[in-house]
Amino acid sequence: MTDPYETLGVARDASEDQIRAAYRRLAKLHHPDLNPGKRGAEDRFKQISGAYALLSDPEKRGRFDRGEIDASGAERAPPRGAGAGAGGRGFNAEDFEGLFARAFGNRRRRAAARTAGEDMRCEIFVPFLEAANGAVQRVTLPDGRVLDIRIPEGFEDGQILRLKGKGHPAEDPAAQAGDALVTVHVVPHRFFERQGNDIFLELPVTLQEAVLGARIEVQTIKGPVTLAIPPASGQGTKLRLKGRGIAGGDQYVELNVVLPERPEPELADFLKGWKPRHPFDPRRGGLGGA
Repeated sequence: MTDPYETLGVARDASEDQIRAAYRRLAKLHHPDLNPGKRGAEDRFKQISGAYALLSDPEKRGRFDRGEIDASGAERAPPRGAGAGAGGRGFNAEDFEGLFARAFGNRRRRAAARTAGEDMRCEIFVPFLEAANGAVQRVTLPDGRVLDIRIPEGFEDGQILRLKGKGHPAEDPAAQAGDALVTVHVVPHRFFERQGNDIFLELPVTLQEAVLGARIEVQTIKGPVTLAIPPASGQGTKLRLKGRGIAGGDQYVELNVVLPERPEPELADFLKGWKPRHPFDPRRGGLGGA
């Protein structure tokens, strides 16, 4: 399999935030729902998701970096010749301590296995809006069981749902089964972006709407609302929709003024003869000026 760092396009010392940002950017580009009919999109998305699942788990990432597992998460065979007496080296006190620790550790693990079942791990991909608002999702466990699970409102990417007693059964019928640990990956949205409990949206508006003001319909995570755009709103103006975010958070709408796609002679003629009452230089401060 491809190196997960190469798949996400990040350095080996990348931070968790850098890895998360790279995943979101690539997932948004290659998610099958956003690329209907595009060949290879699903396979590419699976590679991206697999790489993120490994690198976003500190334990798995550490084991991969140490060469203990491969990019798929499978165990790597130890190097040939490794172990007791390798390279002609004799045992020392640390070797014996390690042997005793492993022996007694294995014994304790076997004893624990007799008293409780092992946990079961799996992953699920949830659409952005369903994670934001909460929803019921169907998940298939590694043993083939299918469960309907509730995703709480505001669930974040990478969080884990613990399903008590849904893991591997114990060897002892009287003992408790393990848990199922479901890692939730939130599929990025085409328009919405989340920061904490706030939602951010870039909204295209016409020059006329920005200059004169308007009341237009805008989408929120819970459905459309009417937004009042004040007159003389410039490019990048941010408007707040109070309480329209996640769990009481807000939604921020940033205006993107879009010019007409085709020439507008009347607009051009007006601007040629227009003399601003309050002239200003948008490039003052050194950008493009002397």
